[in-house]
Amino acid sequence: MLRNNQLGVHFRRQVPLGPYVLDFLCLPAKLVVELDGSQHYHKTGLAFDSKRGAYLRAKGLKVFRFNNREFLTNPSGVMQSIYEHIQKELSAS
Repeated sequence: MLRNNQLGVHFRRQVPLGPYVLDFLCLPAKLVVELDGSQHYHKTGLAFDSKRGAYLRAKGLKVFRFNNREFLTNPSGVMQSIYEHIQKELSAS
């Protein structure tokens, strides 16, 4: 859904940035979208994601995290959240 420009902007998938690999990156909207599996909700995963999030925010990026289940059960809601952020970010530019 993100890779097919359905939201009017280009997303790149599996983008290396510093020591991390981002699930999806949209540079025009300064947005990172992460789809998280269960490993992200354990103590070590939460600590890693916190450090990673701080690094990405320092680069001027906003991180949207969705768990895999949320995306599978409500893909249109997830896409709507992403779309609204993109519109807000692009109108502020």
